[in-house]
Amino acid sequence: MTATESTTEVQPAEQPVEAPVSLIPAALPLQPEDPPRVGEFWLRGRLGANAAGYLYTASDERGRNAVVALMTEGSADDASARDRFVIAVDGLPDDVVLAHNDEDDDDLALWAAFGPIRDDDGSSAAADERLLAERRGEDVLSAVLMDRVPQHGRRRGPDFRHYWEGRRRPGLFRIWPLPWPTALRPPSWAAIWFALATMLLISALALFLAWQLFKDSPPLDPPPVVPTPSGTVTVTVTPTTPPPNTESPTPGTTPNPTGTLPSPTETGPTNPGDKF
Repeated sequence: MTATESTTEVQPAEQPVEAPVSLIPAALPLQPEDPPRVGEFWLRGRLGANAAGYLYTASDERGRNAVVALMTEGSADDASARDRFVIAVDGLPDDVVLAHNDEDDDDLALWAAFGPIRDDDGSSAAADERLLAERRGEDVLSAVLMDRVPQHGRRRGPDFRHYWEGRRRPGLFRIWPLPWPTALRPPSWAAIWFALATMLLISALALFLAWQLFKDSPPLDPPPVVPTPSGTVTVTVTPTTPPPNTESPTPGTTPNPTGTLPSPTETGPTNPGDKF
């Protein structure tokens, strides 16, 4: 009797599938009306916007990343909306509000920077910090817009709408020191140096062509008068003497070679009317 051995194939254990790391969503590029800088933060892109303000991703010179909330020109001109913005920012913990401008700046739009946010290293912690700062900015702008106020009673009548909701451009801002050239990136520096080199080349070419055109030109005759160091110029005038026994005739008379005065009949009519 023979025994048959059964062989079983051992399959390797399946590796656990790692969950994909949540990436920080990319911001939209800045528009021409967006400020390049507010306070000490350089704006990098748009994260969102509503009638109350804008959310930007930003960073400062020290490398701190933040989310900046900036009021629109319509909400910034409303005193009540400004008060709601200040109250909402003051209600947040001090360690999450990195910077903000003075509420007494009546001619400027209010803004606040929220963080801290670590650099985007592909980890979920960096994405969570970014989303949390963005959520804080949304809460502040929602407090200005009052779109999350709970409804009391039954809804009747038309919807409430702020009178300034149509003015959605970014509010007024002041930039000092000026953003150029601190905010320039390497491609911008390359473009500037290329433009300067081109202007210098064109200027040198223009000077060379002018020298080629005028190097063989004859000197001026008479030469130009060069003043003395005292500021005076000496000009020699050669007088011209009339020939002897000649007198310059008066207008309306013919010269008389004999030197005698002409008779009245030779000088023509004496009546002015007869000349025409």
